[in-house]
Amino acid sequence: MPQVDPELFDPGQFQADLSLKSSPINAFKKAIQQARETLDRRFLEHYDIRRLVEDRAWFVDQILRAAWNRFDWPQEAEIALIAVGGYGRGELHPYSDIDLLILLGGDQHERLRPSIEGFLTLLWDIGLEVGQSVRSVEECAEQARADLTVITNLMESRTLAGPEHLRQRMIEVTSSARMWSSTEFFLAKREEQRTRHSKYNNTEYNLEPNVKGSPGGLRDIQTILWIARREFGTLNLRAMVDQGFLTGVENSLLTSGQEFLWRVRYGLHMLAGRAEDRLLFDYQRSLAALLGYEDNDAKLAIERFMQKYYRVVMSVSELNDLVLQHFAEVILREVDSAPATPINNRFLLRDGYLEVSSPTVFQRTPFALLEIFVLLAQHPEIQGVRSDTIRLLRDNRYLIDDAFRSDIRNTSLFIELFKCKEGIHRNLRRMNRYGILGRYLPEFGHIVGQMQHDLFHIYTVDAHTLNVIKYLRKLSKPGVAEKYPLASKLVERLPKPELIYLAGLYHDIAKGRGGDHSELGAIDARSFCERHKLPDWDTDLVVWLVEHHLHMSTTAQRKDLSDPQVINDFAQLVGDETHLDYLYVLTVADINATNPSLWNSWRASLLRQLYTETKRALKRGLENPLERKEQIRQTQRAAINDLVRNGTDPDDAEELWSHLGEDYFLRHTATDIAWHTEAIIEHPGHGEPLVLIKETTQREFEGGTQIFIYAPDQHDFFAVTVAAMDQLNLNIHDARIITSGSRFTLDTYIVLEADGSPIGNNPQRIQEIRQGLIEALRNPDEYLTIIKRRVPRQLKHFAFAPLVTIHNDAQRSQTIIEIIAPDRPGLLARIGQLFLDFDLSVQNAKIATLGERVEDVFFVTSEDNQPLSDPLLCTRLQQALVQQLTQENTQQPSPSSIEI
Repeated sequence: MPQVDPELFDPGQFQADLSLKSSPINAFKKAIQQARETLDRRFLEHYDIRRLVEDRAWFVDQILRAAWNRFDWPQEAEIALIAVGGYGRGELHPYSDIDLLILLGGDQHERLRPSIEGFLTLLWDIGLEVGQSVRSVEECAEQARADLTVITNLMESRTLAGPEHLRQRMIEVTSSARMWSSTEFFLAKREEQRTRHSKYNNTEYNLEPNVKGSPGGLRDIQTILWIARREFGTLNLRAMVDQGFLTGVENSLLTSGQEFLWRVRYGLHMLAGRAEDRLLFDYQRSLAALLGYEDNDAKLAIERFMQKYYRVVMSVSELNDLVLQHFAEVILREVDSAPATPINNRFLLRDGYLEVSSPTVFQRTPFALLEIFVLLAQHPEIQGVRSDTIRLLRDNRYLIDDAFRSDIRNTSLFIELFKCKEGIHRNLRRMNRYGILGRYLPEFGHIVGQMQHDLFHIYTVDAHTLNVIKYLRKLSKPGVAEKYPLASKLVERLPKPELIYLAGLYHDIAKGRGGDHSELGAIDARSFCERHKLPDWDTDLVVWLVEHHLHMSTTAQRKDLSDPQVINDFAQLVGDETHLDYLYVLTVADINATNPSLWNSWRASLLRQLYTETKRALKRGLENPLERKEQIRQTQRAAINDLVRNGTDPDDAEELWSHLGEDYFLRHTATDIAWHTEAIIEHPGHGEPLVLIKETTQREFEGGTQIFIYAPDQHDFFAVTVAAMDQLNLNIHDARIITSGSRFTLDTYIVLEADGSPIGNNPQRIQEIRQGLIEALRNPDEYLTIIKRRVPRQLKHFAFAPLVTIHNDAQRSQTIIEIIAPDRPGLLARIGQLFLDFDLSVQNAKIATLGERVEDVFFVTSEDNQPLSDPLLCTRLQQALVQQLTQENTQQPSPSSIEI
């Protein structure tokens, strides 16, 4: 800390300001404001961050001493002002709490209360964020014995005013010799860290991480220092090198990581104007610019900044794990508790942890760099790797070069890992954490820490990739059949499960390069398979899965699965049931590993429907596609059987069906047709809308809520319906719009609650929905006001240019409108209003919300039930849609296209 820094704090000027004013508050506030402006300017001028946080602490020292000295403390009174916690270390960020302990030599609380209260009131009045406690030395001992956080705070202390011997007494009575033995302290701190990490899902890769508390954050570095100080008296990272707990390289990595995170935290506090440690979307873009990151052709500045952040925190996490394990081996005395058991010539097992038989093992036999992870997978009872061996892994990973990657011993070991019954995901994570995986597969190294700036992908690409393998492994475990019934059954019958893990490893490997990542990834996957000498069939399957890994989810969510041609085209793509099984399982894992909230009931049922229909097409033979009329006949026969069993006259049913048209029978199952038919026949009519509501399936985890509406056709039906559903806080995931020959509309909507959950068996909620829809449709001229809800905070930071494409369907007399735009509350209701303004009838709709964006497809016709043929009308429609979608957006519209 500086002895004197007149620019930061000029004692003479401060005293002059005090003497000129009747109240000291303004003088203190002026000094604090000037210091903040000086430090912020120095930050923007790229001053050394360590010096900045120490200078801030030095300045606060001066202010606190000046405030303390304004009060008359009796000479005989034993009282001291102590800085504790982070401030006690001499480190302060712009809006960090200033932790203070007013330490008393005895029970003098009442005697000194007026002065203490006056001092604290002054601090609050001048705007300092103070956290304070008033304790005697004995009370410190009592509190420290009961609470680990108290003793941690007291360990980091400095005397600001008053006798130093009080602090020394406090340190003595709270020493490890008196309370919290080294073992207890270490175990408690390790558990405290585990609990903290669990709050952040045990990952460094949250979209909005906490710079202080998330895994790999500043608190992880501090945890190392606390344990070192408690056990060994070590005060800083440099001293830990001298003690042998860190190497010089590790010290450099931790020091540079701490300084980077300090700059991020300092910038966050500046931008927020308060103590903000969450790296929220609100600040990420501004912070990237503040720290000097710029856009380039490959990545946005925010993506480059966040990749740097994720790589730093991953490095800190890795070193934190290493050092804590080293401490455990020393403090818990595990090293001497049992003799080592040889596993082979290169590795030993000691107390459940793997270690090398010699420090030169990796240099003498480089293939051991991969062998160690295969051994860990083959022996799941092994708890981990000894710290010294982890260091040797890190120190020798430079041996992984092109020759190493082509050595058949190494390629065989890597493939062997994927054939293990246990531990594939766990040991790939270890390989990534220790820097081995990115060395062995340089293409994987490029995606480490790489984020995509959206709400759809909540993990970095490398974390997502390893999560895919985690979910693939999970599908084969007991207990998941209820949530993933089909996938868990299929994964058991895959002929070579290792191939789907390899496809999972490579499916997103080309993200961030520009171009189609599926095609580029397929090239990388083929190179990998050929280098690892996989048979031709295996290679072709892995490459095909990588190239087509998005096709199943895209088809399920964006195409009409009731159209036999859609099913036949997809069946032509997969070719056989084996490819279909592999692709379905990979798709389920990919969706869950992208964002667990994406696996909602409706998406699950769409995928299962596509799988089932495709399997039928494959069994029938690709040369014998199901004709529309044959499919309709099969569906009607099955529906009649259901109706007859329930006592409905088949003649009545067929009379009703004669007015419905083919599309109705193509888009609905026999079960649903029977349900609709029975209700319509029993409906009294009189123009009253019929609204039916039920779950689409009995499975708890699969199926949204189906709302079926039967009513006289009216031009504004779709617009009124979606506006009413918006007011009812429903999310629409699919819409099937049918108009019968008798001018009745038969519309089916698949909905979920606004939070993505199914409505379930909730009679009160179902009645509320039914009544709300009936009221809205009974009075369509009283068009509902579209609710203007506040845009959620996160969505505000993802304003991108909407894309609208309009073209006519080559197979049906419809116009297809495809919309990709930022998600906003009430968006579908606004689109419905616009279609109404243009006299359009919606025949079908596919609704998909992917994070911060919507990808919706509408099949529409003109007022006379024809596709749109007027280019001028299409241009005006496109412009109106873009304008509507651009509202509340800062981006200019993207180029859109029209094909008539």
